[in-house]
Amino acid sequence: MPNDYTPQRVASLQPSATVILAALGRADRVVACTKYCAEVCPEVRHGWQIIIADSWTAKAAEIVDARPDLVIAAVPYQEKAVVEILKSGARFLGLAPKTLAEIYADIAAIAGIMGVLERGQEVIADMQRQIDEVRIQSRPRSNGTRRLRVFCEEWGRPLIASQRWVAELVDAAGGECVGVPGAQTSAETVLSLDPDVFVAAWCGAGDRVPLEKIVRERGWAEMRAVRQNRVYCIRDEFLNTPAPTLLQGLRALAAAIHPDRFPQPAGLRCITPHSPHPIGAKSQA
Repeated sequence: MPNDYTPQRVASLQPSATVILAALGRADRVVACTKYCAEVCPEVRHGWQIIIADSWTAKAAEIVDARPDLVIAAVPYQEKAVVEILKSGARFLGLAPKTLAEIYADIAAIAGIMGVLERGQEVIADMQRQIDEVRIQSRPRSNGTRRLRVFCEEWGRPLIASQRWVAELVDAAGGECVGVPGAQTSAETVLSLDPDVFVAAWCGAGDRVPLEKIVRERGWAEMRAVRQNRVYCIRDEFLNTPAPTLLQGLRALAAAIHPDRFPQPAGLRCITPHSPHPIGAKSQA
């Protein structure tokens, strides 16, 4: 048999990379990953992998101790983290996708490196098929029907709009994404956009975004989404992990935009209609 020159020991500093490796059937090659990987990828949740720092806070010593022959991380983030990765001496693959097409390219690249290019094409094709299915289900039922305007936010302080791939998913789910994807904005600007649907998916917050609090503190009582109780939290990893995990985010977006057509999935939470404090009022706490 020919020698297998594909990486045997992979250190994944990014949940998306771990999810992609699992989808490719190569989770067994992951010898080190972050604590966030275990939260989003069942294949390493109870495994023997070493837990190391992520793409933001990488440490050369931890990487060296794991003895990987490939490190996969996201760039650009902290410059010093990239320096730490390079100091480890391991081969390094840096990912920085902004669109669905770039996510597909990352899947193909990892599949090629891991020697499972055909499986990579299958994963990409399956993602595209499922996105197309939701797009078809989300089509307007009559000519001239207005698409609901959706604002998605990936962080609250400062307020940052979700990435371009989220805008593409909103489009596939039958909505119109408003705001500049990936850009910092303000509560006043979002209010002026007056979206029909508001979605918060804060990085690292899971499904714990305090919807009632942010609406109250930002003075959004008159926003259309708030008045119609269409303010949602979607689990962080469903929209912020550029990997097949995005399919769960797509279904959550579809349910938020078309609750009459799509069942509410796990990971989607709507604002409480009857909060202890009226939405437009200041808390006395």
